[in-house]
Amino acid sequence: MHELIIGYAAPYGYKENSLYVNGEFQTNVKFPQSQKFTTVYAGLIPLKNGKNTISIVKSWGWFLLDYFKIKKAEIPTMNPTNKLVTPNPSKEAQKLMDYLVSIYGKYTLSGQMGYKDAFWIWNITDKFPAICGFDMMDYSPSRVERGASSRDVEDAIDWWNMGGIVQFQWHWNAPKGLYDTPGKEWWRGFYTNATSFDIEYALNHPESEDYKLIIRDIDAIAVQLKRLQEAKVPILWRPLHEAEGRWFWWGAKGPEACKKLWRLLFDRLVNYHKINNLIWVWTTTDSPDALKWYPGDEYVDIVGADIYLKDKDYSPSTGMFYNIVKLFGGKKLVALTENGIIPDPDLMKEQKAYWVWFMTWSGFENDPNKNEISHIKKVFNHPFVITKDELPNLKVEE
Repeated sequence: MHELIIGYAAPYGYKENSLYVNGEFQTNVKFPQSQKFTTVYAGLIPLKNGKNTISIVKSWGWFLLDYFKIKKAEIPTMNPTNKLVTPNPSKEAQKLMDYLVSIYGKYTLSGQMGYKDAFWIWNITDKFPAICGFDMMDYSPSRVERGASSRDVEDAIDWWNMGGIVQFQWHWNAPKGLYDTPGKEWWRGFYTNATSFDIEYALNHPESEDYKLIIRDIDAIAVQLKRLQEAKVPILWRPLHEAEGRWFWWGAKGPEACKKLWRLLFDRLVNYHKINNLIWVWTTTDSPDALKWYPGDEYVDIVGADIYLKDKDYSPSTGMFYNIVKLFGGKKLVALTENGIIPDPDLMKEQKAYWVWFMTWSGFENDPNKNEISHIKKVFNHPFVITKDELPNLKVEE
């Protein structure tokens, strides 16, 4: 691993572009506006002996590139704790966390978003993913009152009983203020541009209807989480994801409001509702600004990144992995919490890009223009990749 510093000027404003090494994506580099030539720290990159090619590929371009400066770096230490942030966690949650820590740096767990999509993987490869992803989206009250329904809790319980690991995110439809106009329909209500709901106002006015609706929504999701808790299902729980992008309403007002909401969600679920089967997963980036958004070590068990590369780009995003490891001091497990293109396990192993799991988003796995069928088969039959049949028994016998 080497540290990369880029000399540049950006007289046309803030820019962001993609960094590749030897044709493989590493991370996105942010270039703050600067009329004069200056430097930006681009993070850690893997270089092999001999000739290497470093490329900046235009994403949001138009800056002036002066030079690359490279210096040898130590691989950041990975020393995550298995202690969960939930007081008195369920035995199943603790057993799952113990297992995740035990495989970190040795294997990666396969994951697939969507129950039906997981069965598609099985049909193609004769293997089920180790983790199946589900969503609390259609349990959001503003969706339920418009006729939405979901079987994700029932399917998640089935998946756990089949020997798999369960992950849930929550595309939280805004509690109120849905525009419900063409292009901003009610079912798009988790997007910032589809609602007038102001999270900053709500949190700063606990006597308001807006705040009470936040509590109403959390309590509605708590009902579903308790069903999973009663079924003894531990959950990789990933709410308020991609907040830094600000395209979801929970990130629209910046880091302070988002952190405040995360801590409220944590307190309401853990301390008020006594839900103890959750492993809390925070979606981050490897930007230096990422720590401004981070709710804190005492509220997060695992950190992860959502990475969508161009079609058939099977890069393991090694630079981004190690930048996140370093950013959080190696104290947290690091997961690929969403991906479009599945990273090549040979490259993951070779470059030591030890994402503890990957989670392919629904619809990307069965599009051969994005992930070739031969690649899917390779991944799910690779010794570095753990599939459901290779999991230990994670249930706790009474």
